Amino acid sequence: MFSGCQCGGLLYTDDRPLITVEISNEQSHLPPQDGRLREAVQIVLEGESVAHARVSLAVVDDSTIRRLHREYLEVDQPTDVLSFLFQRSHGGLEGEVIVSAQTAKLAAARFGWPAEDELLLYVIHGTLHLAGYRDVTAQEQARMRRQERVCLSHFGLDPPYEESHLQDGGLVGGKKEVS
Repeated sequence: MFSGCQCGGLLYTDDRPLITVEISNEQSHLPPQDGRLREAVQIVLEGESVAHARVSLAVVDDSTIRRLHREYLEVDQPTDVLSFLFQRSHGGLEGEVIVSAQTAKLAAARFGWPAEDELLLYVIHGTLHLAGYRDVTAQEQARMRRQERVCLSHFGLDPPYEESHLQDGGLVGGKKEVS
């Protein structure tokens, strides 16, 4: 029988860490919500049958994410989420997700839900990219949106977005991953 506990960001089973989520909060726009964001990463990865992972999650402001967006994707503007997959092996992965709390706060006001929930959506979206989801085509976008809804439902949430949200400054088409 499975017996596990979560201590300090690590999920332990038989005294072995399976999913490690390290969180760095480098912004002042939203209060820290490390436990909730860590849980979101774990929900996504467990749902995608990722047995072991090390994920670095950075919550930043628009100036930081803009600099990274420019450096890695040559787009000189802030964005909601960037995902970097460093390594993927059978049943495991290592990567980084960077989300903008400032962008989440602005987008949440436009779409009528709490900024903390918008930020949670960004974390889920970025982690889905690490797990292999893409959202370039309409079919890929629909698949990702379905899975976002499944993950958000674990938190009792249903996103207020429609397809217009995806092109209007919310999660815009998923061109935010670097593999």
